[in-house]
Amino acid sequence: MKIKTALILCAGLGKRLNPLTLKTPKPLLELKNITMLESCINLIIKLGIEKIYLNTFHLGGQIFDFIKIKNFPINIQIVEDGKEILNTGGGILNMINRYQDNDYLIFNPDTLWNKNYINEINEMQNFYFSKKLNNILLVAKKQLSFDKNLRGDFQLKDNLLKKNDNKDYIYIGCQILNKNLFEKYNVKNFSILEIWNELLKKNELNGFESLNKFYHLTDLETFKKLKDF
Repeated sequence: MKIKTALILCAGLGKRLNPLTLKTPKPLLELKNITMLESCINLIIKLGIEKIYLNTFHLGGQIFDFIKIKNFPINIQIVEDGKEILNTGGGILNMINRYQDNDYLIFNPDTLWNKNYINEINEMQNFYFSKKLNNILLVAKKQLSFDKNLRGDFQLKDNLLKKNDNKDYIYIGCQILNKNLFEKYNVKNFSILEIWNELLKKNELNGFESLNKFYHLTDLETFKKLKDF
């Protein structure tokens, strides 16, 4: 089995990157002469995904124009959050409610995605389907993070994520989720952390380890360092 649809979360305000993000949405900030969003889309295309849905809120018109001008060789549809921002959980649900797929590959475009992730994400997909899972998060040891201020999110053992004193792994912005995880939720402002925390309580939050160096657009200071890197 193979996932057909990817989601890209593009609705955030990017406050930690002010003043840059007052006029430019975070996914359209450039590193190495390419926007974060384009790097993400290029990876998704290389993964053989058939279609992309992305959500917008803050300065969404710029993202719409960017997608139109670039004319990427993949079906991309834009879903607006609406009058109020929906956060990560609400934004995902607002997109998947419109479509029939059961499993979605979900990306944060504030990670600097590149072709080195192709094999890992394909292996994560294979693991997800072979184990008949309904969730899995791509994580990396925090030592691999370019931004040394990032704290760990989880401990990883036997592909299960836990929260304890030794949080050595960071979620790096790619996950696979099944639609059934959202059954009791409505489209409103809520974080995907709510679903993760429910899964953690049941010891059912799954992780897959990335061995790539992790570059993340955390804040203005990190962005400046990455531009000089």
